[in-house]
Amino acid sequence: MSDDRWVPPTVLLAVDLVILTLRNSRLQVLLIERGIEPHRGSLALPGGFLGHDKEDLVTAARRELAEEAGLGPDGLHLEQLGIYGAPDRDPRGRVVSVAYLAIAPRLPEPIAGTDASRASWTAVTCALSCEMQLAFDHRQILADGVERAREKLERSALATAFCGPTFTIAELQDVYEAVWGLPLDARNFYRKVQSVAGFIVPAGPTRKTDGGRPARLFRPGPHTILHPPMTRPRGEEGKGTA
Repeated sequence: MSDDRWVPPTVLLAVDLVILTLRNSRLQVLLIERGIEPHRGSLALPGGFLGHDKEDLVTAARRELAEEAGLGPDGLHLEQLGIYGAPDRDPRGRVVSVAYLAIAPRLPEPIAGTDASRASWTAVTCALSCEMQLAFDHRQILADGVERAREKLERSALATAFCGPTFTIAELQDVYEAVWGLPLDARNFYRKVQSVAGFIVPAGPTRKTDGGRPARLFRPGPHTILHPPMTRPRGEEGKGTA
């Protein structure tokens, strides 16, 4: 029997943030340019190591929001996305990252800080393209975050948070198209929205659209969970449908 005693590996714990918003009718993610090694000069998701022994994960995520992007927690939907711990994901050693998803409408321009050279909003389609290189395993984390956001629009009333206090169904459809990355048929979308009880409710007078035609106004309804869900079209069948 060997006398060698098992020595547990040194594991560092970090947080990474997928911060999504809608800008110019496009789903955008906050990326920073790393100002330190490893991957200095590369684009990455905001994030960092836990600050001290008494800092919990959510507190660390909120601190990174402020330090690397100048964003406060107010108005942000923040939830744990997943845990990423591949042995070779970080050249500094064994680093396990707990990723968080933050979603909010109309977020301001970010302000880079600490170890970030700059911070900017980037269209998700560009960030996930083969032409853009992201540090570490952040492409996979981003892809998982976008998929989670798309699923949330199916089963929750989150889409209404990206609209104003009152909105038209066409404006709500713009949100779904931007997040899902699919064109939707207006008639089918209207029918499906109206079939979900408590999703949206009438809000009084009409508003003239760009074409000059009046459109009914709505506001968020009392239900935050959608039943039946707003099922997302999949693949080729989604083109031009809802």
